[in-house]
This record gives sequence, C-alpha cells and structure tokens, in this order.
Amino acid sequence: MPARTSVPPHPPPPLVVTGDGDLLDDLLRLAAAGGVEVEVAADPAAARTRWRSAPLVIIGSDQAQPCLRARLPRRARLVLVGRDGDVESSWQVADLLGVEHVAVLPAAEPWLVDRFAESGVGDVPGGRVVAVLGGRGGAGASILAGGLAVTAARTRLRTLLLDADPLGGGLDLVLGWEQLEGLRWPALTGTDGRVDAPALVRALPSRGDLVVLSWDRGDLVAVPAEAMAATLDAARRGRDFVVVDLPRYLDDAAVTALQAADRVFVVVPAELRATAAAARVVAMAGPHCHDLSVVVRGPAPGRLRAAELAKALGLPLAGSLRPEPGLCRGLERGEAPAATGRGPLADLCQRIVTDLTGRSAPAGAA
Repeated sequence: MPARTSVPPHPPPPLVVTGDGDLLDDLLRLAAAGGVEVEVAADPAAARTRWRSAPLVIIGSDQAQPCLRARLPRRARLVLVGRDGDVESSWQVADLLGVEHVAVLPAAEPWLVDRFAESGVGDVPGGRVVAVLGGRGGAGASILAGGLAVTAARTRLRTLLLDADPLGGGLDLVLGWEQLEGLRWPALTGTDGRVDAPALVRALPSRGDLVVLSWDRGDLVAVPAEAMAATLDAARRGRDFVVVDLPRYLDDAAVTALQAADRVFVVVPAELRATAAAARVVAMAGPHCHDLSVVVRGPAPGRLRAAELAKALGLPLAGSLRPEPGLCRGLERGEAPAATGRGPLADLCQRIVTDLTGRSAPAGAA
C-alpha cells in the first residue's frame, strides 16, 4: 500500500454546489474569467467530502435549503449565488448556513470573478483535524486522542485537544490537567459566530504547544452545533493539529466535528462483541466522513486478528495496539498518555502524526 502523503499534489479547487444548469454555466464562465477551474457538486451529498477542503464554496440558490437540511458544517468563504428574484426567499437560510456573502447575478459578476481569482492563491485555513471514536464503551478512544495530541505537541506542532464527549469525564483528567485554570465548554456554548483564534488559545488550559478544551465537573450542558463549528473553525485557523474525542452517540455537535475531520479513527478492542458494537458505530459515522479507519486494541482473548476485525468492519486498518500494562497506572498518577515517546501507543501516534503532517518528533524530545 502506498504511504499517505501529508501535502496534496495540487491545492483543492473552489467548489460549486448547484443543480441549476443555467446558473452553473454562468458560474463556470466567471470562474474561467478568474483563471481557476472548479469542482461541481449537484447536491449536498456530492459536496460533503469536498466541503471543508475547498478554498471557496459557492452555493446556488436552488441548493440553499438542501444544504441546510443536510447539516453541512459551518465554514469560512461560503457564498450564496442566485439571480435577481431567486435569492429573496433565501436570506434567512443564508444566515442559518453561515453564508458570508449573498451574490445576485448579473450585478455581482465582477465581484465573483475577483473571489474566484483570490481562491487560486492557496489561502486555505489551517491545521489538520483528526477525530477519534470508540467502537464500544471503554474502547480507549480518549487515551488514543490524548496520545495523539501529546505526540503532536512533542513534534513541535501547535496542538489543540478538543473534548466533544460530554459524558466522557473530561480529557483534562486524561492528561492530568484538571487543576489547570482556563475556559471549559460551558463558557463557550453560546458561541455562534467567528471566534478569534489567538484569544481562544490564550483562554484555554495549556502547557507548551498543547492546549485543551474540555468539560468541567458541573452541570451537564449541551454544545450547539453552531458553537462546535465556530470553535473548530478557530482551532483550525489557530493550531497546526487538532484532535477531537467524539462520543459514541453522535449529537448535532459531534456530527459537525466528524464532518470537519480530515481523518477519523475508530478504536475497537480485539473481541467479537466489540466488533459487533463497532459495526453499528461505523454505520452511524460513515456517512459523515470520507476517511474512516480502524485501530485495533489488544489483547485478543479469542485470538481475533486485527486484519480480520478490520475486514469485518469494511475499513482499512490504521494500526494495532499491543497491551501496555503501565499505561493505566500512569494515567492514575496523572501522567499523560504517550508522554515519554516510548511504547506501542506512542509509536502508533507518532506514525499517524507523521503521515498527516510529515513531521517527526525531534531527537530527545520529551
């Protein structure tokens, strides 16, 4: 199997989402005038896998309502385009979608040519986003998420570990950071607009290149999808590497995070019943992500092999984890997972980080 590369050979083109043939002809003409080619999706289902990576997304007025119903994540550089008279009923939908501009043709044609031209300079915001999901309860997803974040920070990547599981107990506990001051999710649930990335980073608990957004031990609060989208947008703009720990039950906020991820890992113990449970999780998560793979955690009491488990789930095998007896003891003492850079977890995390970013930990990094 060829190795994954961290940088695509060509920058992604702008994305046009419309099923209106006449409008598409106009937009293709304007894109050509701006000196760029575009990708075309007739509906939100076709657009989903390219939604986040495109430097500019143009939604035709015919697809405004379908995109809203599809719960596509909020993103920057989103434009709604229609002809005079077509977009009058779309203003409220545009606001709900998080559209930055509404362009009415033909008056907005010169403006759109400029936007297409600007999209060709490669100004695509930010960092890589990976998400981790447990195939069953207690699978070890939070430990893998913590290990990835710690490893990325050891690799000198500016890293954010984001806890999207309100019932997980708090990732600050996984790192041994529960005493560090800083904002937790309850302070950010009202966020629904553009978040200042440097201000967010300064407000969160941090050590070195790693910052964490977790939960407190107070009353359970719901994170709206809009708050998750705004926070992830800021995280991607302000950090090199973002790790999201997802709940097994996907609420709207978790779906938003899942859709924003470049890669998603499902952690599954090497057991028959865990594989059956993971199959349900994969069926639920699969439609919302384009790059889903499995990490198999030992031991395997029934000698179930990692490759067999991955085949049963219909997923590529991202790696396997041998038992690491000292890991749980270290967590109880407040030691962050993979902090030493040694052991099966640290080795897997470093390989994943290197695959995604091309970066390895400096010699002697601690």
